[in-house]
Amino acid sequence: MTGDADRIVDLYERHALAWVGDRGRQKVFFEKSWLDRFIAVATPGAPVLDLGCGPGKPMAAYLIGQGLRVHGVDSSPTMMSLFRENFPEQEMTVGDMRTLSLGRRFAGVLAWDSFFHLAYDDQRRMFPIFRDHAAAGAPLLFTSGPRHGEAIGVLHGEPLFHASLAPDEYRALLADNGFTVLDARMEDPDCGGHSVWLARRAEDR
Repeated sequence: MTGDADRIVDLYERHALAWVGDRGRQKVFFEKSWLDRFIAVATPGAPVLDLGCGPGKPMAAYLIGQGLRVHGVDSSPTMMSLFRENFPEQEMTVGDMRTLSLGRRFAGVLAWDSFFHLAYDDQRRMFPIFRDHAAAGAPLLFTSGPRHGEAIGVLHGEPLFHASLAPDEYRALLADNGFTVLDARMEDPDCGGHSVWLARRAEDR
């Protein structure tokens, strides 16, 4: 499945406008409860990092509406041009989260429905990147699969790669990089079946 994982960046760029249209037709904002918990841990008014932000709606829009600043990161230039149009006062970076090195820390790090498109080893390598971009006490919110394995969805007729490590491995990677798990719910029925992790970086690391 590695080839499908390698094609994710190109796939989202080619289908960016169609994806935005599909997302705009989604009427239920099932992510809200987890975002509210993320916001409750983050420093009010401080910048947070949104990895795989897309055009920023509805996720970044909600965070901004609650008083946070958002630095959006996405590998798709089209997605980021839309993000700039939607939120001209926010910061943004066109780039691949797997090689991200902004040289600064944020009051929260979000990787919602983006991190789980990475291959196993790329996911493992993301945890030091999460650590290096999270301030002391900052929350980390990301989605995964419920168990170790790969799955192929469909994005406008093309294969859409997903992968997940085992929950115990995520817990170990988080602990090794200075994060404490605040909550983890596999296939949360109140969040459209998403498997969601909320962690917090230690104050002293």
